Amino acid sequence: MKILVANFSKMINDSGGLAKSVCSFSNAMIQRDHSVTLVYVDGIDGEFFYQIDPQVEIFDLCRMNDRVIKFPKRYKIAREILHPIDIRRARDLNDRFMSKYLLDNVKKVLELSNPDIIVTFQPAASRIFLCDLETQIPVITSSAGDPEDYFHTYPVGELPALEKSAACQVLLPSFINALKSRFPNLIVEDIGNVVPQFEPVDLNLEKSIHKIIFIGRLIRNHKQPHLLIEAFNKIHRDSSAQNWIVELWGSGSDSRFGRELQDMIRKYDLESKVFIKRTTHDVEEVLRLGDIFAMPSRYEGFGLSLAEAMSIGLPAIGFKSCSAVNELIVDSKNGFLCDDGFDDFAEKMLQLIKDRSLRVELGSRAHESMKQYRAEIIWDKWESLIRGVVK
Repeated sequence: MKILVANFSKMINDSGGLAKSVCSFSNAMIQRDHSVTLVYVDGIDGEFFYQIDPQVEIFDLCRMNDRVIKFPKRYKIAREILHPIDIRRARDLNDRFMSKYLLDNVKKVLELSNPDIIVTFQPAASRIFLCDLETQIPVITSSAGDPEDYFHTYPVGELPALEKSAACQVLLPSFINALKSRFPNLIVEDIGNVVPQFEPVDLNLEKSIHKIIFIGRLIRNHKQPHLLIEAFNKIHRDSSAQNWIVELWGSGSDSRFGRELQDMIRKYDLESKVFIKRTTHDVEEVLRLGDIFAMPSRYEGFGLSLAEAMSIGLPAIGFKSCSAVNELIVDSKNGFLCDDGFDDFAEKMLQLIKDRSLRVELGSRAHESMKQYRAEIIWDKWESLIRGVVK
């Protein structure tokens, strides 16, 4: 079967969860003897952060036919002005750019690939195929997060593409209702991300240093790593926490917020306790040296780094209010869910620091709970959905 994968977002050196999902999906479909063409929108030269099978045919819609198409400066300025005022209008500028400057390249890729099915990774891509080009090729719209957001923060012009999709895929069962309540006849399937099945760590090992691990982009209003620093500052003087440190892994250390985090660390005199690390290509190695995983995110689409930490057997802490996190973590069963803010987060963190047997118990359950996201299970579900749609 010929599959066109459309991620109308960046891929070059992008370590985010969406880029990882796109590469994983494309690679898996190649391994299952499908033909895969991948289109994305970047406009810069370079390599993907995640490995991509060489059999996947790749097109950057901004770099075709020896021509580079750049996002107009006037659009950038308007988008920056609009973003804090009206995020839907700001995002609509991206859609206008696609329709005005890249539509011919989309047509060319469609002709070259001649797919049996199109799998898109955002409604904006589905809109191009189903509304602008009015293709008769079936489109599956894949959601990278909670689809409820589509109806509040995404351009209104993208919404008809959801209803026109042959099917929509969401990452968690709780996300289904957001689409079915609006489009009762729409086929909606919940298929989670693939989670690597790691050999669990031995949390009973004696160590001179214990680690609380955070993996994610250093973004204030999303990942909220500053709350982890605040929480650890509240408890690090406790006698039981003397040989504990915090490691924050991810991109953004050189951003303005990254510098603010460094200022926080200096302000609280935590230079020997809290460390901001680089982006890692070896998540397993980082997690294997950890004892607790901290996920202070405000929202998540799935929380792949959390799922990987749980797979390796680390007890995790997150917020009750955080979508996806509050489904992967079952409170007091395979981790802890906390009230918003850093006080309860600090309390739960200290509880795990003081009780090794509790860490072992919750970590073991966390490892078991991630087996439902084994690769063969997830790709079988995708295969079934794709073949059902095409048939």
